[in-house]
Amino acid sequence: MSLRFAAGLLVSVLAAPASAMEFNDKPTTEQAAFFEKKIRPALVEHCYKCHSADADKLKGGLALDTREGVREGGDGGAVVLPGSPDKSPLIKAVRYLDATTKMPPKGKLPDAVVADFERWVAMGAPDPRTEAGGRKAVEKPAPIDIEKGRSHWSFQPPKAKSAPAVKDAAWATSEVDRFVLAALETKGLKPVGDADARTLIRRAYLDLTGLPPTADEVESFAADRAPDAFEKVVDRLLASPRFGERWGRHWLDVARFAETTGKTTNFNYPHAWRYRDYVIAAFNADKPFDQFVKEQLAGDLLPGGDPTTKAERTVATGFLAVGPKALNARNGLQCLMDLLDEQSDLTTQAFLGLTVACARCHDHKFDPIPTRDYYALAGVFKSTETCYGTVRFVQSQRPSALVTLPQGSAQASITTKLTDAERAAAEKNIAELQVKLREGDIIARLLTSAQLALARSKLDLYEKDGTPKLLAMGAREGFRPANSPVYARGEVDKPGEVVPRGVVRVVGTNQPVIRSGSGRKELAEWIASKDNPLTARVMVNRVWLHVFGRGLVATPDNFGVGGAPPTHPELLDRLAVSFADGGWSVKTLVRTLVLSHAYRLSSKHDAANVEADPDNTLLWRATPRRVEAEVLRDSILAVSGQLDAKPPVGSPVAAAGEGPSNRPRLGPAGGVRPDAETPFRSIYLPVVRDNLPESLALFDGADPSLIVADRPTTNVPSQGLFLLNNPFVLKASDAVADTLLKETTTDSERVRAAYLKFYGRPPVEKELIVADAFLAEYRKVAAKGGPPAAGPPRGPFGGRGPGGFGRPFGGGQTPVRGEREVWSAFAQALFASAEFQYRR
Repeated sequence: MSLRFAAGLLVSVLAAPASAMEFNDKPTTEQAAFFEKKIRPALVEHCYKCHSADADKLKGGLALDTREGVREGGDGGAVVLPGSPDKSPLIKAVRYLDATTKMPPKGKLPDAVVADFERWVAMGAPDPRTEAGGRKAVEKPAPIDIEKGRSHWSFQPPKAKSAPAVKDAAWATSEVDRFVLAALETKGLKPVGDADARTLIRRAYLDLTGLPPTADEVESFAADRAPDAFEKVVDRLLASPRFGERWGRHWLDVARFAETTGKTTNFNYPHAWRYRDYVIAAFNADKPFDQFVKEQLAGDLLPGGDPTTKAERTVATGFLAVGPKALNARNGLQCLMDLLDEQSDLTTQAFLGLTVACARCHDHKFDPIPTRDYYALAGVFKSTETCYGTVRFVQSQRPSALVTLPQGSAQASITTKLTDAERAAAEKNIAELQVKLREGDIIARLLTSAQLALARSKLDLYEKDGTPKLLAMGAREGFRPANSPVYARGEVDKPGEVVPRGVVRVVGTNQPVIRSGSGRKELAEWIASKDNPLTARVMVNRVWLHVFGRGLVATPDNFGVGGAPPTHPELLDRLAVSFADGGWSVKTLVRTLVLSHAYRLSSKHDAANVEADPDNTLLWRATPRRVEAEVLRDSILAVSGQLDAKPPVGSPVAAAGEGPSNRPRLGPAGGVRPDAETPFRSIYLPVVRDNLPESLALFDGADPSLIVADRPTTNVPSQGLFLLNNPFVLKASDAVADTLLKETTTDSERVRAAYLKFYGRPPVEKELIVADAFLAEYRKVAAKGGPPAAGPPRGPFGGRGPGGFGRPFGGGQTPVRGEREVWSAFAQALFASAEFQYRR
């Protein structure tokens, strides 16, 4: 960086207003990993030469090799304004907006890297580096001692200790309860009372199926006095196909499932839906988790099986293929190494709870993982061909093949047989485009070339006889095994020692030896082994998180030194051993946890317990939490009677086909109906990177470009506005109103029916009074044909009575009179209420 850049920074800083956001000092696991994977490597490769302790001269007084240096800025002042990318001089520099402040000066960063920096600043510039600040060089770290590193608790084999004795033996109904109660008694705490039957059944339905129970189901359970009443409900829910849709979504969050490439050019993955359906089916069938691991990493290499089984296993390897891709990358080797990095990071975080990708540029800062181990693992994926498809196109210069599944393998197809006339028309269109391509000018040829690529891709979906090909994303063995060199500081133009393919050495002592092939099969078997100290622990913790709202290890993707220690270490180990020894059954594990007494606790507040354990880490009560985006949307569909529970075949993205992912292609002409008109469960909505459906994006749906184990929960005005004005909610409210008017005759009957439908309970007296006031005021104002009087009564619904829910006077709509509108507004109030949005 030149002195002119430093001067430019000063001018920019003086002109920039103060940031409204503080630096992110408590990054989430995902944010810390984002820095280590995206930001630190870019700083090392492009900035450290002039802006680090190793620089011959620190240019502009700006040090970027420490957290403190980034925050202090340079001679010209701050370079990062957290939360404000557009106002940050650093971002202006890497965007090359000003000739005097270009960074780096010798060439603009790739668009994807610039986008990473923008995203980093937007999230508050999280920086997990802890090295000393100032301008002094940091001492070179000592070589990693692998053997010593194995002393960390998570690298030790789990031990199944007996459940401890407890004082209140009658309270504990299982081993899980004794571990939980023992921890509470150690702190002098007592659990609160049990949840009532109506709360409990709603909790179980939402947790196990992601859908609320019907009023009849609630009433039936509330009246059942049999000692095994709850057990029967749980078993029925575990056997429901809705279970796989609910729990499959949890895994898709981890697997960063999406149907487009993302990055700077977003292209469709028309065949990604097969992997989604595989995951749902695996959870419904209670596929043993060790087999689930093997199939996703090396399903194509597993022996035996009929054509259907072979096809299923091949589809499973879509796990390695559905991640984000930079299809316009100029450097082929850089593109490849980024792909290997993404696969290595996914595999180790998802199954082992380790951030191995942090060792791409340097030895891991916290865990005993040397860079050599990172590149040993990368060699496994370097020897693998990743088949993700996409078409060669403008800004898509790195397509790949797809995997062809055997005909007769019971795999669904979204297309019908191509007739001879249709093939002739397609071939004629291709021939005409070829002529047009030869005759056009440059701009016309670019457009024609894109049209030709799409036309060919459509025809390539069929065999010569017109039979649709069964294609899938996945992985298969590469043309030849290829070990990887260790690239100095992760820079692909600085290869060093070539290391043999292998695994992370600190994890266990039974390391596989890879003698031939890619090594994926050996890797999969090593991860899925009962001897691996991490695999069972990590999955048990994921299941615990989704049952209780918080993992026994609060950092579910980081079981390393930098992660959180377990709150109940002996319980975690006991469950891990039982999980592996018992056949790796996820349903059995879920059943064990849901049938525990700890799960049945109420969410009642207790002042003494809050004082001693404010975060409820010891499980003295059930922690209330807002339902996930998919559960909220699906609940709205279910309560309004609009839900189509039959799974669709394929995906809207599959219907749109190959090519760039944009709204016109994913609009009605491309086969996609708007969210408000899509009656299927949310897991079947199109997952377009950087363009999620509004109902998911607003309510903290998982970012499909990241590995997400524990979603954040935000509370922002746009969520309330969605519930007030979005056509999806308005349509559902109308449907509820129609049902209430059809099935009941009086106000009191309708209010009671609505409460049972929405909350699974009848209204209390106070709520009946407020509801009567709401209805009376709404009718009075509607009869006048004007807006409500100032200060309408507030109710328990989260709004301001008439006109506060988008109808008939909200959202700029024309006033509409009638009982349907009255009850639709009432239903919308219930949709917007906290009780509907929270699982208690």
